[in-house]
Amino acid sequence: KGEFDRRQTLAGSGAVSNEELGAARAALAAAMATRDAARTAVAAAQDTARSAAGDAAAAAAMVRGTSLSTAPDIRAAEAALAKAKLDLDRTVIKAPVAGIVTNRNVQIGQRVAGGAPLMTLVPTVGLFVDANFKESQLKTIRLGQSVELESDLYGGSVTYHGKVVGMAGGTGAAFALIPAQNATGNWVKVVQRLPVRIALDDTEVKAHPLRVGLSMTAVVDTRE
Repeated sequence: KGEFDRRQTLAGSGAVSNEELGAARAALAAAMATRDAARTAVAAAQDTARSAAGDAAAAAAMVRGTSLSTAPDIRAAEAALAKAKLDLDRTVIKAPVAGIVTNRNVQIGQRVAGGAPLMTLVPTVGLFVDANFKESQLKTIRLGQSVELESDLYGGSVTYHGKVVGMAGGTGAAFALIPAQNATGNWVKVVQRLPVRIALDDTEVKAHPLRVGLSMTAVVDTRE
């Protein structure tokens, strides 16, 4: 500005031309504009610094008193990871017992709804036979008695051994969907049968496997 004032004073005596005075005036205006822009930039930088300081203080307040093991974001990420691992483990369905799969209702790649039956698993251990003895044969049958059984699958070449472990609380006719009723008085006596459960020896069943629904002949040793 001092340079412009000096040239403006000399312009009155004719020592400085009007063109030179105009150039000096333009240079002064440009310098003042640069100064104003610099002041604006300094003010903006100061505002940014104050805002950053405020953000830093807020962030420090949020994490004050926490560690890597107690930080909320880390705990949430750990919970999400644990859930993902659990979901991955549940993609493999493990049978509670060893057995043979039958009546499979699904195919590879098929989507199924929760709770839908997928297949039937027939166990290969803990097998039993429900022998339907006549009511006249139950007088001497007791729990724990030894039983010898033969399956039509193997014939007389294989003999299974088991024990009586239970008896049903009623005959098959008593628990039928529509029990027999006689309202006419023309009653004909029919010998009833009662299911007797016989547990088989797992070792023998493993050596000679059986399937559900096979026919068996059972002989109970009632002398025991």
